[in-house]
Amino acid sequence: MRTLLVMNSKGGSGKSTLCTNLAAYFAHAEQEKVVLQDFDRQGSSTDWLTVRPETSTVIGGQQAWEGVSRVPRDTHWVIMDSPAALQGKELQKLVRSAQTILIPVLPSPMDIRAAAKFVQDILLVGKVSSRQVKIGIVANRVREFTLIYQQLEKFLNRLNFDFVARLRATQNYVRSAERGIGIHEMPPSTVYEDLTDWEPLIKWLKSKNSLP
Repeated sequence: MRTLLVMNSKGGSGKSTLCTNLAAYFAHAEQEKVVLQDFDRQGSSTDWLTVRPETSTVIGGQQAWEGVSRVPRDTHWVIMDSPAALQGKELQKLVRSAQTILIPVLPSPMDIRAAAKFVQDILLVGKVSSRQVKIGIVANRVREFTLIYQQLEKFLNRLNFDFVARLRATQNYVRSAERGIGIHEMPPSTVYEDLTDWEPLIKWLKSKNSLP
């Protein structure tokens, strides 16, 4: 069983979008059993599951802010959507439950500064400092040839974590979220650029490089 935590201390970084699309990919494309644990009281991942079509591949869900239930033994992926402003004991508790952590960062000066502080905080967690968890960074909602994206890429390349993917800014994520599906469940002809963006992230998650 793989345990994947998506986190960033700043709200609006795209954590739920990343979680729901990863859950949809592994459930639909890989036909693996997925449980989506929503630790954020805003319930964005939970809301996504409630509108998911009955004809789509089933994804298990837990409103984890109310408490975590035991997942079925045959689960392949547990994907955890964390709340913003996570710190202290709550941060340490979630990190201890993960094998892999993804941190999405947006291309804005405010998000870059917040990410820098969050990275400092997470490096103090024992499991991270002792390298018992693997961390990957995702540049999210990017417009690749803008100045602010170039600044973001320089910042991410300086971090001692794997910079695994760049996901472009597109309305396809809004359209898929409205329908309770993921990018990989939409007609390929309408999302081919997005699918290309996801290839390095999927490859990394399926490799030993994403494991401690």
